[in-house]
Amino acid sequence: MPRGLPYWPAQRRDSAPLGERDVPMSKSVRSMAVSALLLLAALCPAQTPTDKVVAEVVVRNNKLVATNQILNSIKTRVDKPYNHATVQGDVSALMATRSFSDVRASYAPTADGKVVVTFDVVELPSVVTDIKFEGAKHAKNDELLTLTGLQRGVPLNPVANKMAVHAIQRYYQEKGRIYAHVDLIEGGNSGDSKVVFRITEGPEVKVSSVQFTGQTGEFATAERLRTKTETSRAFLGSIGGTYNPGLVELDVMKLEEYYRTFGYHDVKIGREIIPSEDCRTVKVVFHIHEGPRYRVKDVQLVGASTFPEDRVRSVTRMKAGELYDQNVIKADLKNIGDLYGYSGRKVTPREEIIYSGPGEVTVQYTMQERPPDRVGRVIVAGNDVTRQNVILRQVPVYPGQVLEYPALAQAERNLSRLGIFEMDPEKGQRPTVTVLDPFNDNPIKDVLVQVQETQTGSLLFSVGVNSDAGLQGSVVLNEKNFDITRWPTSWDDLFSGRAFRGAGQEFRLEAVPGQRFQRYTASFREPSLFDSLYSLGTSAYFYQRGYAEYNEQRIGGRVTLGRRLNSLWSANGTLRLENVDIYDVPDYYPPEITQYRGSHFLGGVRASLNRDSRDSYLRPTEGSNFEIGYEQCFGDYNFPLFNIEFSKFFTLYQRPDGSGRQVLALRSQANFSTTDAPIYERFYAGGFRSLRGFEFRGVGPFTQGLNTGGTFSFLNSAEYQIPVVASDQFYVVGFVDSGCVESKVQIENYRVTAGLGMRISVPALGPLPIALDFGVPIVKGPDDRKQVFSFWMGYFY
Repeated sequence: MPRGLPYWPAQRRDSAPLGERDVPMSKSVRSMAVSALLLLAALCPAQTPTDKVVAEVVVRNNKLVATNQILNSIKTRVDKPYNHATVQGDVSALMATRSFSDVRASYAPTADGKVVVTFDVVELPSVVTDIKFEGAKHAKNDELLTLTGLQRGVPLNPVANKMAVHAIQRYYQEKGRIYAHVDLIEGGNSGDSKVVFRITEGPEVKVSSVQFTGQTGEFATAERLRTKTETSRAFLGSIGGTYNPGLVELDVMKLEEYYRTFGYHDVKIGREIIPSEDCRTVKVVFHIHEGPRYRVKDVQLVGASTFPEDRVRSVTRMKAGELYDQNVIKADLKNIGDLYGYSGRKVTPREEIIYSGPGEVTVQYTMQERPPDRVGRVIVAGNDVTRQNVILRQVPVYPGQVLEYPALAQAERNLSRLGIFEMDPEKGQRPTVTVLDPFNDNPIKDVLVQVQETQTGSLLFSVGVNSDAGLQGSVVLNEKNFDITRWPTSWDDLFSGRAFRGAGQEFRLEAVPGQRFQRYTASFREPSLFDSLYSLGTSAYFYQRGYAEYNEQRIGGRVTLGRRLNSLWSANGTLRLENVDIYDVPDYYPPEITQYRGSHFLGGVRASLNRDSRDSYLRPTEGSNFEIGYEQCFGDYNFPLFNIEFSKFFTLYQRPDGSGRQVLALRSQANFSTTDAPIYERFYAGGFRSLRGFEFRGVGPFTQGLNTGGTFSFLNSAEYQIPVVASDQFYVVGFVDSGCVESKVQIENYRVTAGLGMRISVPALGPLPIALDFGVPIVKGPDDRKQVFSFWMGYFY
């Protein structure tokens, strides 16, 4: 044996009885022996050649596994410094290949001061010649081979084969075949050459029902609890609903976490599996013991000295006497961290719960304060295509300034919102903005921005139908990381996707053919013009629309200069130039319509101001949206267009866990122009997004039964939304729409409609819900065109 380190066996067991190994020693003798050994170890410490270079790596006793294959599996390399931990890791790596029953490593010095590292392997005695899975009818051989890691031509490992039995059985159980059984017929002995599994699959067990017992219903109903579990019953007895024991156990933990989040600290969840007589279905029952819902007796601050206690408490919501809510506490911790973070102090407050009595807890917010930090360097990594400035303008920290820690989280949100980087939180893939070496005493902190680029081009197809425009399709080609200045310099630029990419601009081609309406658009948007707070948008379009009175065609373009003032306010200035063609106008129509027949040049300069505080664009439950705009039009006709619109959303009721929000939505809109406005720029009402209960453009001033449009409109809507199911994906609405469209500024013919509707969210069909509304006019004009049913639905893919 070479001198130096002793062998490192991969596994060492000594099962000899005590009487056969040693004579037992008394406690005092044993203590003296241990002390002597420790003293000897201290005086003569083990020597490892950490300062030596590896001269050679030798593999011995291998016949079935090639030496090169072994060397490729280890990290110890010739001409690299010797590392004891690396060698130990190599031993473990070789054993993990399942090709050896034992691996030992040693080293020996050489005359020139280097070391030779030797790996002695003990190979398994036979090689796998064949692998069979007898009885596997519902699993492919390739799947089972991947699952077990077995392959022909490698040393046969009986231990690995026995472990594969359990892996196959788990695989079948996760697929709902809980009665599956696997036997290892061949391959369990060291002399075997074949590996044969005999599989009894058994029936696929389905979940016939999922039930909940014991819940009071005051906090959560059975339907609400069902949204928190993954186990679901089979549809029509055969579609989905596969029974998975592991999933049921996971559901138990999720239910307990759900209850504890809202103060049920003593909750206990049990589960019962009730099989049917033929053992092909099971009933899953979750037994719930809620226990009391805890209240907060006191909220204490520990470690706060930089700010007065009242200042810290002003950013918290949890108060004494309130029900415990983990979501509120998380928000408090974030707010406290932000309070310190804006002053440059990295403080991560933590929550401690003290059970102070029956159904009562004291909540402590504990913080460890640090001195303020400043920004050193801002380093960007991972951007192969995207320009550095595109990333840095989303990161509101600059070298030399006070390091505002909340700005790092804001930078992550900004980068994620661009849509040009990988976003998969479950896999840990998202833009990150972190401080390098955050616990260093140096107050100057370097900031690292890490991104992982993703595919930014998309081709979107959709089909939609609605009561306003009929059936229509859509084809959209969109690039979110466009660069209008990066022209290809080689074929490689084109094929690698580097050409015309990297500046964070957006380029979009859209085709929307339809029955009554069609639009074709090419648009370009620069979100940060010259790295400023201004944005630039341009578009060119062709538009056709058929109305009851005439058909309209427009071709033109727009240029918009925008400026975001703060997180809520934004301002825009727009120039549009269009050629408007009015055609299919019969000669017997009144002159209010026929005078506009033919082509017209139209230009307009518009300024607008917008404030948006809605919590969601798809289904707002809180906040408001306000917009005011003025446009001066010129060309064949000179006239102004003024509009103002305000929407407000109130949550009037919600479930104890914050779901099931019932929302009151109010909207008002006023528009004004002059009598010089042509018919194609006037105001109309009626339809799904206007006055429901009337046809699209079915409300307005009429001449000989034809809608000629108004120069003043005032529209209002009140809608109440009530979720019906626990998942909030289906809710009913009740609404009252009202308003008028007049030929001058007056309110003379004020219409009122009322009705009911439904909103159905189907994730497979896209982000927008299916909308079905039934509206009945209560007050209407003599020529108004009624339409009781209005709807909108679409499919994106």
